[in-house]
Amino acid sequence: MISRNTKFAKNNSFFLFGPRGTGKSYWLHQIYPDALYIDLLNNDTFLALSASPERLSSYIPDNFSGKVIIDEIQKVPALLDVVHRLIENFGYTFILTGSSARKLRKAGVNLLGGRAYIYHFYPLTALELGSLYDFPKALKYGLLPTLYDDEKTAIPDDYLRSYVAAYLKEEVIQEGLTRNLPAFTRFLEAASFSQGEVLNVSEIARECSIERKLVENYFTILEDLLIAIRIPVFTKKSKRRLISHSKFYYFDTGIYRAIRPKGPLDLPEQIDGAALETLLLQELRANISNFNLKYDVYFWRTTYGTEVDFVLYGEDGFIAIEIKRKRNITCKDLSGLKSFNKDYPSAKRYVFCGVSEKRFIDNIEIWPVEHALRNLDKILTNNN
Repeated sequence: MISRNTKFAKNNSFFLFGPRGTGKSYWLHQIYPDALYIDLLNNDTFLALSASPERLSSYIPDNFSGKVIIDEIQKVPALLDVVHRLIENFGYTFILTGSSARKLRKAGVNLLGGRAYIYHFYPLTALELGSLYDFPKALKYGLLPTLYDDEKTAIPDDYLRSYVAAYLKEEVIQEGLTRNLPAFTRFLEAASFSQGEVLNVSEIARECSIERKLVENYFTILEDLLIAIRIPVFTKKSKRRLISHSKFYYFDTGIYRAIRPKGPLDLPEQIDGAALETLLLQELRANISNFNLKYDVYFWRTTYGTEVDFVLYGEDGFIAIEIKRKRNITCKDLSGLKSFNKDYPSAKRYVFCGVSEKRFIDNIEIWPVEHALRNLDKILTNNN
């Protein structure tokens, strides 16, 4: 079993949110083998607790002192009121997993009034995989745990295609998030062309032949299902005119590649460049969460096009990162970081790229990209 770096509260109830396929349920089964497990993906359980959430009490033996795990809590939001009461009256410890916060938010629930911690689960990281980490494989297929189980996934492409078909499409329909699957499918593909790019919602609406408002709703659905993220521009104490729109990413580079249409006219370097950026972003998000670091993730771009791929800012530091596929770094490749330094001289600056060994140019650290991914914990914790 691959060890995960996420650390959970030992004696407190908590939520564990993460996209489907990131291994939440499997991992909880391994670390809490004696827990009482209630699976809302089981149709009989779902129907019984949907009809009467109060029945939850009957699932728990008298004087039970272990963990009670409820998988996919968002399927029956009304259960949270019962969970809240059981914590208050009987001192039970609950672990509540979810792959969407949409229904919880729409139901107006208060996530147990602060009585439960909130954690997030992500795909695997280079740190977690250790000697099993294969950079070319991660860049091509992503880091969903099932891809690293040889018995389950002999053909990674098939698994990724089935993930898109079964989850990103069918699950969306089953949850009642949209009734127009063809339009949503067109949207998924159109959005993939914006991977790592500044979003132009109006242009995507034109490509999909659907209304702009509906496209905005679709983006919200992707974020609520935790399978996509929009990164805002860094504007704190800005001295320049900056763009205002966010950048878009699917949460895993393998999922991005599975959704992205490909043909003879598609340049491999365009797809590979976005995939590499995605790989870094998912590693950054996972490591920030796993080690409970206080960073928010941004990008920086002026109206003249000067850009820094990622800016990390928070109590734990201030970091600017550029990621490049190329081996030879020129002054032009450093122009964004140099401009950023003029406005924010306190930020540490990095380039992750194809060089063979670490070096420095104008106080910018140049790291081999694979070495950087394997050492992100050190990079992220030494920047105060």
